[in-house]
Amino acid sequence: MNDKLVHSDLSYKIIGLAMQVHRELGHGFLEKVYENALMVALAENNMPAQQQYPIRVSFHGKTVGDYFADIVVEGSVILELKAQEKIVSAHRAQTLNYLKATDFRLALLFNFGKRSLEYERFVY
Repeated sequence: MNDKLVHSDLSYKIIGLAMQVHRELGHGFLEKVYENALMVALAENNMPAQQQYPIRVSFHGKTVGDYFADIVVEGSVILELKAQEKIVSAHRAQTLNYLKATDFRLALLFNFGKRSLEYERFVY
């Protein structure tokens, strides 16, 4: 399957909802406000999602780290949310590492911290 097509319809809907949240709330809130608002928007659109989705990192069969993705939508797309001046390489690495530690193939990184919503799509 072409990487650009992985969950394309679902990611399109999620991005649209994130844009709606950003348009209605604007920038300047803490990340958790956007996370909660996006969960409301997802529920209103009958898109099952889980907040603070646990991710376990293993090395040689041993757990070496426990993390939490902000949101997982329909059991298939990881959403990582930021409210920063800009997306930086550390945010990208964190998002990619969530994909590496799971069986998920797609993650979306959103930054609600600017006048316009920023987002990036990651396929693993």
